[in-house]
Amino acid sequence: MYKIEATKTLKEVMGNYFIGMKDKTKKYAWCTSVGPAELLRSFGFEVHFPENHGALLGTSRTAGDYIPESAKLGYSNDICSYLTADIGSYLKKETPLTKHYGLEGPPRPDIIVYNTNQCREVQDWFKFFGKELNVPVYGICPPRHLDEVTQEQIDDVAIQFKNLIPLCEQVSGIKFDIDRFRETLKLSKVATDLWKEVLWTARATPSPISFFDATIHMGPIVVLRGTQTAVDYYKLLFAEMKTNVENGIGFLDEERSRIYWDGMPIWGKLRPISELFLNNKAAVVASTYCNSWVFDAFDERHPFESSAKAYTEIFINRSETAKEKILSNLVHDFRIDGIIFHDAKTCANNSNSRFGMPQRLRESLGIPTLEIEGDLCDLRFYSEGQSITKMETFIEQIESTKMAC
Repeated sequence: MYKIEATKTLKEVMGNYFIGMKDKTKKYAWCTSVGPAELLRSFGFEVHFPENHGALLGTSRTAGDYIPESAKLGYSNDICSYLTADIGSYLKKETPLTKHYGLEGPPRPDIIVYNTNQCREVQDWFKFFGKELNVPVYGICPPRHLDEVTQEQIDDVAIQFKNLIPLCEQVSGIKFDIDRFRETLKLSKVATDLWKEVLWTARATPSPISFFDATIHMGPIVVLRGTQTAVDYYKLLFAEMKTNVENGIGFLDEERSRIYWDGMPIWGKLRPISELFLNNKAAVVASTYCNSWVFDAFDERHPFESSAKAYTEIFINRSETAKEKILSNLVHDFRIDGIIFHDAKTCANNSNSRFGMPQRLRESLGIPTLEIEGDLCDLRFYSEGQSITKMETFIEQIESTKMAC
């Protein structure tokens, strides 16, 4: 059975990250997953990412226990299930972090920072905790749904980054150091470049890494950006992936089809869905989701402007026109035979099948597409039997199309 040996190190890295949160002498910042972690780390903050906790609630299949708790406060079941599960977990005073790492819960924040480049929900989510815990909250609000990111827009967001500095100085007790910011951004740049190299090894046949593997190995690029730990981990992982490519070793000995996964993972069903594709010799080799932490624009010589550009030009923050172009290029680069669009019922911002994208790509690229309904955490929206049938039929359709050609 194919194994990624770096997984052993990954467990240590992530375990150390969470266990480190037991130290109550440190200052903690809460931050959105695609937010200004580098700037926060330059002030010495340890950074917690509530979305990462939301994903943990999904993978542990405990989200369903907590979502009803947030509903009691009036939070709709239709909004982000990361939000409803995370707030519900807080209200119920339960978390998988207790079982896995001996933590009572996420570390108490000294400051909370969000970026609405993802969605408006993070604003409501983080402000809830700001009010509940009596902690200062700062929001970065870039322009949304962009065809291209202009210099004027970059300058606007860069100013918002700079306006965060006085609050960070006040809370941390540390004076802003531009060189320290440059250093954390440089570390993030090296790590994100390595993460991209890892993901791009999947262009090889056989691919050494699947989308499902990548959802696990993306952990450090989410929670440890701006640290040497992340750099070291991705050097290790890339070296293994590169060696596997050179030796013709992949997670499948035979790839009958190559598939692109668009949208969020269905965290609570990651393993059975992965096994379904493996059993059908279908290689899911690329994704919108895992690529979200590839930041080509980072440049420590221009830390504010490049951070603003990197965090504003992310896929989820782009227009339909820009997204269609990006997807088309990835389909070409990874030699994709078909695209699966996951319509996550509580994450409209990361569901790209609602405005005709699958139909347009079928016509322009000449490959089949499939839409499945589900969710990132709330499994009530996922019909397993129906989805399995649809995915298996889709795989058969791809193979028939390839044979006809």
